[in-house]
Amino acid sequence: MSTHHIHVTINGTAYEGDVDSRMLLVHWIRDGLQLTGTHIGCDTTSCGACTILVDGKATKSCTMFAVQANGRQIMTVEGMEQGGKLHPLQEGFHEKHALQCGYCTPGMLMAGLALLQRNPNPSEHEIRVGISGNLCRCTGYVNIVKAIQYAAEKMQDSEELSVPAQVALAREASNGD
Repeated sequence: MSTHHIHVTINGTAYEGDVDSRMLLVHWIRDGLQLTGTHIGCDTTSCGACTILVDGKATKSCTMFAVQANGRQIMTVEGMEQGGKLHPLQEGFHEKHALQCGYCTPGMLMAGLALLQRNPNPSEHEIRVGISGNLCRCTGYVNIVKAIQYAAEKMQDSEELSVPAQVALAREASNGD
């Protein structure tokens, strides 16, 4: 088996390491870097528990090789909280009771974040379509939709930069070096 040396920025921190050609990104993140917020569910892209953002785009990390992440900006659920303050999506999931067992929650949060990055004021239908690649076996999705609506409203009312905007600014700054 061949190995590759990769450089990746995850949640604003630079990481590098040697990875086997066939190592899935989810395994490198969880086992190699000990960032265990990203869950492994199905290994077939069906459930979305492993959803992360790669260069701002929702990506199922169970079907991406770690070597494909070389040079990329990645965000996992661990990167949502900033300065001890929950992201409005995390707050929304708490306030609107959008979780039960919590297994799908990290992937659902990341899918919701990617949606709000593309569309800061989505309709209920757009939210349902935006999270359609992520399964929750415990809820009926009603409170998940309400949590994303809550976050959208809060983010529009806030003058703070959203996490995707912070990531985009960091990416621009690193490209200018």
